[in-house]
Amino acid sequence: MRTKMVAIVAAASVGLAACARISTQQEAEMGMNYSQQINAQLPIIRDPEANAYLNRLGDSLATMVDTQGRNWQFFLVDDDEVNAFAVPGGYIYVNRGLVARSRTMSQLAGVIGHEIAHVTRRHSVSQMEKQQGIGIGATLACVWQPQFCRMGGGDLLNLGAGAVLMKFSRDAEREADQFGLQYIANAGIDPNGMPEMFEILLAERRARGGEGGGGFLASHPMEEERIQNTRRMIAELPPAARSGVRDSEAFQRFKARLASLPRVPRPAGRAR
Repeated sequence: MRTKMVAIVAAASVGLAACARISTQQEAEMGMNYSQQINAQLPIIRDPEANAYLNRLGDSLATMVDTQGRNWQFFLVDDDEVNAFAVPGGYIYVNRGLVARSRTMSQLAGVIGHEIAHVTRRHSVSQMEKQQGIGIGATLACVWQPQFCRMGGGDLLNLGAGAVLMKFSRDAEREADQFGLQYIANAGIDPNGMPEMFEILLAERRARGGEGGGGFLASHPMEEERIQNTRRMIAELPPAARSGVRDSEAFQRFKARLASLPRVPRPAGRAR
């Protein structure tokens, strides 16, 4: 059976890599599959109050711009690294460390808007479509035949996962900034939160002697040009869109709540 499945995967990968476009349904199924694996491997914070706030904030941005009816879900990761990332299908992960660095609601919203834009602009999916070899076929095989992954196909799935979590191109990052900025402005949130957050992270990088470190600092270049670009985009917005809600008591309660929560044990076998 396993040999037969490998043959099916190999055949599927040739056709997919050559011409197929990953459909919305396939994107949703792959995203759910990846999210389940991520949630089993990372220390996810399960506090209902904290998660309710994050999902309200995320939904306020995502549902008004999504035309594909994705099942948006937002997760808190108990990690001090300054990081956030998106998985196809509408699964957004935000690290505890990123929330701690956010001084206002609009600053956190700027990062979430950026990650939402990666999903709506299909950046990971596009990378997967371009990826050659067996990665795409293995990914879809794990969606269609989950037992294949349990029999060892999960090693091949990692090839597809590389396209989901790999560093985006500068053009993709610029596009995520552009659309993410528009998303938060359209939601009535102060768009200045995005460049403000970039400035906070840039100051942290400089405090490290210019080293980006890991997580968001490594995968999202924080050069001055990017801050200047978002400031320029804000200046080009209609006057009514250049300001909005900057902060809220609900965000400050969320931040305090998160800071008070005990640490989540990392899943067995996963080193910090």
